[in-house]
Amino acid sequence: MYVGTQLSGEAFEAVGDRYLRQLAQLGVRHVCVDPVGNPHDWTRDILARHIDRIDAAGLVLDMVQLPMSSAGVDKVKSPSIVLGQDPDRQREVDGICALIEMLGALGIRATKYNFNILGIPRTTSERGRGGAVLSTFRHDQTTDQDTLSRAGQVSTEQMWERITWFLERVVPVAEASKVRLACHPHDPLTRPGYRGMEERVLGSADGLKKFVSIAESPYHGLNFCQGTIAESLVNPREEIGDIIRWFGSRKKIFNVHFRNIKGGRYSFTEEFPDAGDMDMADSLRIYHEVGTDCMIMPDHVPDIDGEAPFEAAFAFCYGYIIGLFQANGWDPYGA
Repeated sequence: MYVGTQLSGEAFEAVGDRYLRQLAQLGVRHVCVDPVGNPHDWTRDILARHIDRIDAAGLVLDMVQLPMSSAGVDKVKSPSIVLGQDPDRQREVDGICALIEMLGALGIRATKYNFNILGIPRTTSERGRGGAVLSTFRHDQTTDQDTLSRAGQVSTEQMWERITWFLERVVPVAEASKVRLACHPHDPLTRPGYRGMEERVLGSADGLKKFVSIAESPYHGLNFCQGTIAESLVNPREEIGDIIRWFGSRKKIFNVHFRNIKGGRYSFTEEFPDAGDMDMADSLRIYHEVGTDCMIMPDHVPDIDGEAPFEAAFAFCYGYIIGLFQANGWDPYGA
C-alpha cells in the first residue's frame, strides 16, 4: 500500500500538468486521474495519450473512474444501469465492458465506480477547527424526505436485482482483462424510505458483505471509503477495525478513501484525518496487517481559507498519511 490521490477529468482540465508536477513534488506517485472529456467517448488513443501525460510527470496511473459516478440519477445523462431500464442498460454495460477491456490492454489494472441513485445527500455545512467548513449530514435536518428522485420508489429487491444484473455482466470481463473493479459505498446510509429508497443497500457493512459475495472474483471488490462506512456505524472508533479486517483479509479492498468523521449513523461531520473520532494511525496499521495492496488517499477534505484551499488541504492530508507510513517504518511511495 502507498499514498495516492484522485482527480476527475473536469478537475484535471482546470489544474492541468502543474498539479501533476505538484503531486510528484509532494511525494504522491500513484494516482487515479481521469482523462479530460466524457468517459463514454474515451478511445484507446485517448487513454494511451493520457497515460503518457501522467508518466511524463513522473506519476503512475493506477486507475480511472468508469462512467458511473457518485452524482446520482438526477444529474447524469446515462443512468439506465442503476435505473434498471431495458434496453438502454445493455447498451451502457456494453460500453463499460469495452472500456474495461481497453484499460486492461493498456496496463491500467483497476477502475472505480458508483452504483448510486441518490448522489451524496448532505445538510447545511458546519464549522470545525479554525473555522474550516465541514461537509455535514444530520438526518433530522433533512427537508427532502418525501422528494422522489428520477428513480421513484425503489425496493431493496429491485436494487439487488440491478446490482446483480450489472455484476454478472462486467465481472467476467474484468477477470479476463485483469482489471480490478472497485465500487464505492452509498454515502451516507439513510433511514429506510428516504427519497423513495427502501434501503441504501451499499450504505452498510452488511450490505457491502453481500455485495462482494455476488459474482465472486478477485477482480470484484471495493473502493473502500472508510469515512462512508464509518457514517453507518453507531461507534465508528470501536467498530471500524473489525470491518477493515473482514474486507481486507478477503482481498476486497482495491482503493482506500482514508477519511475521518465526527459522529456516526445519521449524524456526522467530515473531518481532517487527525481531527475526527477514528484512530487513523490504528486503521493504517490494520490495513497493513491484512496486506492491503492499493492507494491510501484523502477524500472530501474540509474547505479552508487561502489562495489555493483545495491544494493546501489535500497537501496536509498527503503529509499526514506519509507521516503515518514513515512512523511505522513503511515505504509510502510505492514501486
